Amino acid sequence: MKLEIRRFDSPDETRTFQKGKFELLTTGGVTVGRASYEPGWKWSEHVGPRVGADSCAVEHVGLVLSGHAVVAMDDGTEVEIGPGDLFYVPPGHDSWVVGDEPYVSLHFLGADEYADIKD
Repeated sequence: MKLEIRRFDSPDETRTFQKGKFELLTTGGVTVGRASYEPGWKWSEHVGPRVGADSCAVEHVGLVLSGHAVVAMDDGTEVEIGPGDLFYVPPGHDSWVVGDEPYVSLHFLGADEYADIKD
């Protein structure tokens, strides 16, 4: 392996959907994703129907860079996350942007599976 510097300015793949996108970079055998969602984005409205699911089945570990979102587990548990929050979200959840600011987060686990839409 050799030293490699990557930037999201040139992602390997961009998965787009209404009110958002998910960019992927792979380096050192690890795939990292950057989620960028506009105000009003909601997983169950803007991603779920395209992947054929009512709730997200992907396990996530990530870091919020900007904006705020609510994560709602299928069991009814809800939590708001914001800038600087390192999160673990197990499968079986919905999420949505809150407020008027775009939401951006990095995903270190589950990025390769997330929003893998087969049109």
